[in-house]
Amino acid sequence: MPVRIEKLPGIAYLPFEEKNHFLKSEIKDRFEAEPNPALYGDLVYFENAPASKISGLSEIPYFCRSAMLEPFLLHFNSIGEAANALKEIQRNWAPYQYQFFRRANLIQEKLPYINLKTRKFPVKIPDSPIGLYTLIDENTMIASAKTTSSLPAGAITFEEDHENPPSRAYLKIQESLSLASLYFGAKLPSDGTRCFEAGACPGGWTWVLVTLGSEVVAVDRSPLAQSLMENPLVTFQAHDAFTLKPQDIGKCDWVLSDVICYPERLLEWIKVWLESGLTKNMICTIKMQGDIDWPLVSKFAEIPDSRVVHLNYNKHELTFIHCEKTADSV
Repeated sequence: MPVRIEKLPGIAYLPFEEKNHFLKSEIKDRFEAEPNPALYGDLVYFENAPASKISGLSEIPYFCRSAMLEPFLLHFNSIGEAANALKEIQRNWAPYQYQFFRRANLIQEKLPYINLKTRKFPVKIPDSPIGLYTLIDENTMIASAKTTSSLPAGAITFEEDHENPPSRAYLKIQESLSLASLYFGAKLPSDGTRCFEAGACPGGWTWVLVTLGSEVVAVDRSPLAQSLMENPLVTFQAHDAFTLKPQDIGKCDWVLSDVICYPERLLEWIKVWLESGLTKNMICTIKMQGDIDWPLVSKFAEIPDSRVVHLNYNKHELTFIHCEKTADSV
């Protein structure tokens, strides 16, 4: 039997790891889509979700790390046939594997190289198309050359430091800053930049910022890890960060928050900072209180020059990224 490609209607969504239930809940509650999609491992395929409906970022589920926008079934007889068929379509492909792991690895080895390993922060994410494929049996894959992410299978993982950061939250800010660079061309904090972190204790985000060379005004009711309290790049204030006005802090290159608070309060705080003109870049975690209020989340996403994303290192939360466009990033 010759190699055969069978085009499929609809869209297939790949959720972040262990977030399948969040994705299906979002599709049901936010998009009011059909409740019984086809499942290939964690991959969720909706036959009645045409790609033509994806007219903007707001219509891609947040809990989806990559979507197959033009899915097809590839029927093949051998590993070489599968790899050659993919290469004829485009160069870059990454697998999502939930079964037939060795077979998928052998196919990937025959494709042009892409980095599927953990990354060392800081990292430059290439903004180039990358396809996604999944083996659904030994001789059939569902695949799409057109996807919603330039990351392999839609996620990035970092080499972890188990000794120096005071909390694992540092991984969230590493990922957020990497995405800010990808989406907006933003320059990372560095020597000479000034950051304000609200709710900084115990200091995971502050640790990343000072490691990059940035000065940090860290505000929390509780002190940071002792090594950060003694760091000359850190100015600590014991205070409720959300009661401080932007004028109390002054001009900052980046304003950041991983504070546990109601999303309504966070939204107002973000607007106050942006309206003050004292910062151009913000990264804030949107902490959920019970069921997700999707209309409220849309208000974050509607702020100009902003994205709401679910990070690989988020749990039941979303992240707001705002970076004002500059001449260098246009």
